Amino acid sequence: MKFVYSLTVAAVAYGAILTASGCGRPSAAESTDYSQTAANGSVDRVRAGRPERKTLALHTSQPGRVEAFEETPLYPKVTGYVEEVFVDIGDSVEKDQKLIQLWIPEMQDEQVQKEALVAQAEAEVQQSEAALQASEAAALTAQAGVSLAEAGIGRTDGDYARWKSEYERIRELADKGSVTPKLADEALNHFRSAEAARAEATANVESAEARFHEARANVSKSQADLVAAQARQRVAEANLNHTKTMLAYAEIKAPFDGIVTRRSIDTGHFVHPASGASTQPLLVIARSDKVRVFVDIPEMEAPLVDKGDTVIVRVQSLRKQEIEAAVTRTSWSLDNANRSLRAEIDIANDEGLLRPGMFATVTILLDERSDSLTLPITAIVRDGQKTSCCCVESGKIERKPIVLGLRSGNEVEVVAGLTGDESIVLSPSDALQQGKPVEVIDDGK
Repeated sequence: MKFVYSLTVAAVAYGAILTASGCGRPSAAESTDYSQTAANGSVDRVRAGRPERKTLALHTSQPGRVEAFEETPLYPKVTGYVEEVFVDIGDSVEKDQKLIQLWIPEMQDEQVQKEALVAQAEAEVQQSEAALQASEAAALTAQAGVSLAEAGIGRTDGDYARWKSEYERIRELADKGSVTPKLADEALNHFRSAEAARAEATANVESAEARFHEARANVSKSQADLVAAQARQRVAEANLNHTKTMLAYAEIKAPFDGIVTRRSIDTGHFVHPASGASTQPLLVIARSDKVRVFVDIPEMEAPLVDKGDTVIVRVQSLRKQEIEAAVTRTSWSLDNANRSLRAEIDIANDEGLLRPGMFATVTILLDERSDSLTLPITAIVRDGQKTSCCCVESGKIERKPIVLGLRSGNEVEVVAGLTGDESIVLSPSDALQQGKPVEVIDDGK
């Protein structure tokens, strides 16, 4: 992609230069040096040379600016008074270092209150747990009472069956006159007593079951009370944690290792959360161990810039010290305002020599071709959209169409059309037409 695009860039860049070069009108000096007519006026004298193989590199140099790799303005999260400021501009700070302490007395009182509410909720939970244990114990007792009452039914059923049978037997004997009626009456009384005892036992079972159901209901209620108490405890703890979280904002800490670049507060200042773009930060922290260099690449060169391209950064304030780096990232899309591509170069800054705000010149290697066949730009003849060069073959001019590639400075790559053995007129003129005899006065073989 870079190769195809570089051909397009080269073609556009050559337009203005090649229109005047090639077989265009030469300057007076060139006419005198390279196209003098021979004594008989029929042979032009030209300077010629062969194409050279070399490495061509296409660079772009653009102004850049140094910025902090990270820069964070620090604002208060809560309203309060500045109790103490521990740093000043230019101070180095470490991550999580305390920079500012705020004083918020009402929030401290609120924390004490909510701690008491948490303790109260914990006591209610303990009370509910004890009530649940008591209701469960009562339920077990009631269940045992049901079992006891059911056992009484078994006993009274036996007595009832015995005295019923005994009464029926005595009554038959009394009807036959074998026993006295008084004995039959006594048996009837025993039977009625057993019948009443059985009814009483049945009632006792029903009463025991009712007490058991009541005990189970009390257990369910105690369980619900415990759940409610635990929920109130969680609410109280959440409220306390929220207060602690907000109170923790009274300590403003460093977000990363860096340097304080701005300070706008003093002890005793009343501060409040940011309410708009005009709110000034309390402090500004800039990371110093690494910087970003921003550079805007013109639209015509933007497609040639890729991540990883070699970069040379020259910082004027550091006596144009050269720093070799690479393109770290690009915005990929162009800015609508200036039609340029934003590129960023990350540079280690352990010694702290690079500082935000410095200007730099950034040179990016856009493309490089090794072992390329090259000609000087003055040897190129342009005719509309066609390019060619003037070769000297058997003392005559031979026009050869060529395809150009990468241009670097005053040299241009010849992609197709030449083998490298040709003798090329280095500064052709309008007089050098196809087949014209010429005399080579300087052949750069």
